[in-house]
This record gives sequence, C-alpha cells and structure tokens, in this order.
Amino acid sequence: MAVLYRLAQNKMSKSAAYGKWFAQAVMTGTIDTDALAEIMQRNCTVKKSDILAVISELIETMQDQLQNSKRIKLNGFGAFKLGIENEVGGAATAAEFSASKNIKGLHVLFQPEVKTDTTGQRRKTFVTGCTVQEAPKNDVDTAKPANGSDSGNSGSQTGNSNVPSGDVPGEGD
Repeated sequence: MAVLYRLAQNKMSKSAAYGKWFAQAVMTGTIDTDALAEIMQRNCTVKKSDILAVISELIETMQDQLQNSKRIKLNGFGAFKLGIENEVGGAATAAEFSASKNIKGLHVLFQPEVKTDTTGQRRKTFVTGCTVQEAPKNDVDTAKPANGSDSGNSGSQTGNSNVPSGDVPGEGD
C-alpha cells in the first residue's frame, strides 16, 4: 500500500513557487468509526460493540480532560491539546485584555508521536515505512512542458513511485 498523489500546480500569484508543480495527497475514501471497529474486530478477539464503546468513552473522556486544560498523550499515537485563537491585533496592555473581547475561539492541536531511529533521526509513527505512488488517473500531462518552456522533463514522470519513508519530505519534522 502507498499514499497516492496527483500533481498540482501552485496558482497563488504572490507565491515564490507560483506556477511550480507539487505532489498533493489523494484520498480514495473515508473510513469512519464503525468501519475501523469492523476491521479491528477481524484483527483481534475484541468484539466490534466493545471497540465502539471504548472509542465512545475515549472521545468523551478526552473532551472532558482537554476542557480541564490537560494535554492528552496516547502512547504510540500522539498528543492532543487545546489552543486559543486570539483576535487580530490583541490588547494594547494587559489591563485592557478581556477574554470576551480578545479570545476568538478554541481549536484542537494534534502532534503525532515521534520516535528516534538508530541513526538519531526523528520519525513520525504514522509515516514510518510509508511509500508514495502517483495516482492512476492523473489529469495532468507531464509529457508537455508548461507555458512552452522546457522544465527538464523528457516524458512521463512516474519514477517517483515507491519512495522509501526516509525520502519522504517532512517525515522527520
């Protein structure tokens, strides 16, 4: 299995990378909690109903703990915490700060677990061993240079499939 990508051109005119091409992850579907529980039931001795009960309680408990200013670490998975979105500009002084005026909202921050390999490189658990492969139906013709310029490509670009996880940019971030 591999993470699929398609080529996408940067169309933000003010970007330094305007007109350049980048890989963009392609999702082929969504797996919901029921489907995950079904897969998990096939892989272990726990029943789907028990898995769903535990996940439901986990969500409720996490909500309570996050709202109690706790950071939640799920070993082998990652950590969750709440962040605060402030109004633009802030308060001029500490005395002028008011939560009702200056706090715009809250959001959940997630940081995937990172492990250090034998070389000392930090690797995110979810992408260890991951490969990438161009999606089968890419609507971009890589054989033709954009805007009549030669970008150095001499034919179709399919040589980036199965890039080992060590070569996936951002993995060690």
